[in-house]
Amino acid sequence: MEGEFWLGLKKIHELTYSKKYELLVLLDDWEGNRAVAKYSRFLVAGPEEKYTLKSVGSYTGTAGNSLSGQVGMKFSTLDAKNDVYKTGNCAVQFEGAWWYSACHGANLNGLYVKGAVTTYANMMCWKTFKGFNYGLKRSRMLIRPVD
Repeated sequence: MEGEFWLGLKKIHELTYSKKYELLVLLDDWEGNRAVAKYSRFLVAGPEEKYTLKSVGSYTGTAGNSLSGQVGMKFSTLDAKNDVYKTGNCAVQFEGAWWYSACHGANLNGLYVKGAVTTYANMMCWKTFKGFNYGLKRSRMLIRPVD
């Protein structure tokens, strides 16, 4: 399967509030390496709370924990600033919608660029895997119910 797929925040909220879900993040670089971040409890609030990232639970994996710092943050888009960054809109500055604080440790909705770059953090990146000056080849966020 190739291409971009986005389930949508409303559906993600409905799923994660219906039962307990875990999150698996798969990250691929341009050199053939894969890193994994697994979170034990993925929970996204509904539209009345602007799709706040309520929980990711505990972390295990090889990618490093670049998502826990976004817990408690509302989802920001180019036209809906919900971050706490005082001097701008993180979604505009980093060119993609995400759960930004001031601003991020991971941005899986950033620009699609190849590998090492001189720009800072506006591409699809994961700070603790390849840093803020490297565009990832592929990212996947997979959720599944936990028994």
